[in-house]
Amino acid sequence: MGEVIFRKHSSGNGVVVGEITLNSEKHLNALTLGMVDAIYSNLIKWQSDNVDIIVLNGSGGKAFCAGGDVVSVRQIIEAKGANVAEKFFLHEFALDFLMHNYHKPIICWGSGIVMGGGMGLMNACKFRVATENSKLAMPETAIGYYPDVGGSYFLNRVPAPYGLFLGISGAVINAFDAKDLNLVDFILPSESMEKLLEHLCSISRKNSDIELEIKEILNNFQITNLQDIQKTGKLRPYKNLIKQAMDYRSTRDIFNALLNLEPEDVWLERVKKNLSYGSPFSISVVHQQLTLTKEMSLLDIFKTEMIMTANFLRHPDFVEGVRARLVDKDNKPNWRQKKLDEVAADEVKDVFVAPWAENPFEKLLERKSWHT
Repeated sequence: MGEVIFRKHSSGNGVVVGEITLNSEKHLNALTLGMVDAIYSNLIKWQSDNVDIIVLNGSGGKAFCAGGDVVSVRQIIEAKGANVAEKFFLHEFALDFLMHNYHKPIICWGSGIVMGGGMGLMNACKFRVATENSKLAMPETAIGYYPDVGGSYFLNRVPAPYGLFLGISGAVINAFDAKDLNLVDFILPSESMEKLLEHLCSISRKNSDIELEIKEILNNFQITNLQDIQKTGKLRPYKNLIKQAMDYRSTRDIFNALLNLEPEDVWLERVKKNLSYGSPFSISVVHQQLTLTKEMSLLDIFKTEMIMTANFLRHPDFVEGVRARLVDKDNKPNWRQKKLDEVAADEVKDVFVAPWAENPFEKLLERKSWHT
C-alpha cells in the first residue's frame, strides 16, 4: 500500500463515501509532497465522480497527521536552495485551498495527534471531528517557522486572544479545549469510525440536504458525557489568566506575562517551556501575521502565507530549528536572535515582502493540470 489509501464505500442504495487515509503510521502520517499531490489529484477526480461524501483520516490510531515533512524540506534547502524547497508548501497550500472550496462535504477524522499540516487539513474540511484521544497544536515557532497552512485564517476565527496564544506558544490542547475554541465541530468516540462510515453510506442519495443528514449522524455519535475529557482540558481553567497576559500590546510584554503565569501546573509549565524554546523571530512574526491577515479573504491569506513561507525558508532559524528538534534532536537551537528585543521591526516587516516578481501560488492556481 502507498502513503495514501483511497477507498469507496457504499451500501448499494445510498450515497457513495470516498475514504482517504494517510498511511504513514511510522512517521505519524506526516505529509510528503507525494501524499499531497496524490490527495489533490484524487479530489479533482472525485469532484466529477459518483462520490458524494469524503472522509479523511489517518492510519494507526496514534495520529491523524503530525504535520509536514519538514526534514525533507530542510534537506532540499541545503542541497538545492530555498527556491526548490518552496514546491512542497506551494502544493500543500493548493491542496488546503481546494479543500476549503470543495463542493462536496469533507469530514476530517482528527483522532490522535493533529498538528501543523494536520491542522491545515482539518480546518479545510466542512466537518471537523475530534476524539477523546485528540491532541491539537500549531507548534511551528519551535522549528523557527510560523503557523501556516491557513493558520492565518483559522487562528483568527478562534475567540480572541486565544488564536494568538496558540500561535506563539504552540500549546497542545485536547478535543474539549478545541471545541471550546471553534477548532473542531464534534467530539466522537475513537472506536466509532467504522460505524460512522456505515451510517454515512445509509444516507439516501435522493436526500436534498446531505450535509444536514451528516450533521445529524455526527450529533448522534457525539460523546454525551464530556466530564472525563473536561478533566484533561487545560486551557479553559486558565482562560482568564491567559487573557490578562495577552492584553498587552507588544509581543515582548505578552511573552513576559505568559512566562509569569501562576499557579504551577504541568500544562502551564509546558506552555512556558515552549515559549522559552521557540524562535524569538518566529514569535515576533506570528503577532504581526495574525494582525495583518485578520480581514483578508482566504485567497489573499494563502497568497500572503506563500510570501511568508518563501522568506522563512531563506531565514537561518528554519534550517536550524528543524535540525535541533527533528534531525539531531538535541533541542538546543542556535537562533539568530536570542531575545525578542533583538528582533528588528523592519526584519519582521520584510517577511511580508515577496522575494519574487510573481506569486507562485497565483501562478499555480492558473495551471489547472499541475496535478496530472
